[in-house]
Amino acid sequence: MSARLALLLMGAALLCGGCEVPADTGKRCGLVKKDPNDPTGLGSIPVTPSDIRFNQDFISFGAVDCEELVCVRTAGTELQTSGENEAIQVMGYCSKACNLESTTACAVTHPDTAEDVKATLGCRPLLLDQVALDTLKRTNPAEFERLFGRNESPNFCASKGVGTAGS
Repeated sequence: MSARLALLLMGAALLCGGCEVPADTGKRCGLVKKDPNDPTGLGSIPVTPSDIRFNQDFISFGAVDCEELVCVRTAGTELQTSGENEAIQVMGYCSKACNLESTTACAVTHPDTAEDVKATLGCRPLLLDQVALDTLKRTNPAEFERLFGRNESPNFCASKGVGTAGS
């Protein structure tokens, strides 16, 4: 490689190194659930208001609006929707699995994050506790896969709500 080309590539790498791409944690997204009419089990349909219990967290795996394919609605928060009539969908915010001991795992850098989410986002259990999740995986692997896919952790970046973990 010529010295000029190497210098050009190194300069480009240094310039791009200063460009931070915001993570989408906290960004608004549409909640989805498995399509019961899809025989492959891979299809999804929008979550509607009738699927939501006000005082329960709702976690959605397979949300294409999010890098990590995880969208969350916090228990006890105002129901936000998108669309009309038959095409109405409940909205949440992008999340990801996290480590309870990390103080930066759920840092919000996305500019479109709602202020209430930004102010209260942290790492907390959303599904079950780790023991219950491990027990289900060991005793009923097919049901575990159906419910949680390849997820191994009960902890996700989530705003603190008023309800209980669930859905």
